[in-house]
Amino acid sequence: MRLRVLSGVGLLAGTAILAGCGSQPDTAKRADAKPNAAAKAKETRAAKVKAAAQAKANELGQIPVLMYHRIIPKPATTDDRTPAQFRADLARLIKEGYVPITAAEMVAGKIDIPAGKHPVVLTFDDSSPSQLTLNQMGVPQKDTAVEILKDVAAKNPGFRPVATFYVTRDMFGKSAQEEQAQALGWLRDNGFDIGNHTRDHFDLRPRSHKEVEEQIGSIGRQITALSTVKPTTIALPYGNQPRKKEWALRGRNYNHQGAFLAGYTPAASPFSKAFDPAGIPRIKVMEKKGDCAQFCSHAWLDWLKSNPDMRYTSDGDPRTVAYPKFKAPYLRKSFAAWSLPY
Repeated sequence: MRLRVLSGVGLLAGTAILAGCGSQPDTAKRADAKPNAAAKAKETRAAKVKAAAQAKANELGQIPVLMYHRIIPKPATTDDRTPAQFRADLARLIKEGYVPITAAEMVAGKIDIPAGKHPVVLTFDDSSPSQLTLNQMGVPQKDTAVEILKDVAAKNPGFRPVATFYVTRDMFGKSAQEEQAQALGWLRDNGFDIGNHTRDHFDLRPRSHKEVEEQIGSIGRQITALSTVKPTTIALPYGNQPRKKEWALRGRNYNHQGAFLAGYTPAASPFSKAFDPAGIPRIKVMEKKGDCAQFCSHAWLDWLKSNPDMRYTSDGDPRTVAYPKFKAPYLRKSFAAWSLPY
């Protein structure tokens, strides 16, 4: 009996020793995993920095936000563009390495374009039939803005057929709710962005807080009821902010991430300290003559081309904000975790 007890004790001891021997490699593996993971993360970051430098990325650079109105064969004002002119505008953007993003993507910092490319935001005000008219088959009619965009994109892979349409109660010339819903639904289903342009296109500057909220909130509710889309940006009529610019961003029935003006300069990157969500400038698209020789889209695109260090250039990774090290003071603190200086 005594021998059996001793044997049991010896067995338990042996088992303990074996268990102890087996646990040592597991602990070592876990300890080794930490430096290995850290080394891998460091290696990955180094690769991203190298790629950003090769792309000459500058995601603190400026972004052209282009402002369009009607696309018609016979322009009546300088706001209008012919279909041929609009195609020429897009051809230039393609040639110079621009890729369209929406206004909603811009203000949210969701800029997902290839390395070395530049974002551009195409915006259309006033919900004109020349921007979107569907035939009986639900297909955009020829030479409308959306038809041209989709046609050009189909012939130029990598050029995204997206834009932001700022809607008023005109609703692309449709009065029946079914037709309005069809138009807005088509935009939604085809990747286009729908924004708020106020119900009546009134100048908001002299309006009371109540009037501003009614003008913005009522059309916002209508858009959502017809399309299930809740606008995240607004284009201010005539580019005029209300007496308190915050009124355009937040109200009882709306919460916008960005308010777009009608200015004449490129916009700051959403990652830059210079970015003001309550006052994002846009560039008017018109022929290069008269005042436009200095302020129109052609002039500013010329300037950005001549000053590439001022233009937003992507590193190809939407999860990072890449830029030359000397631009570090211009990064918004809220994006510090995304920072990738090189």
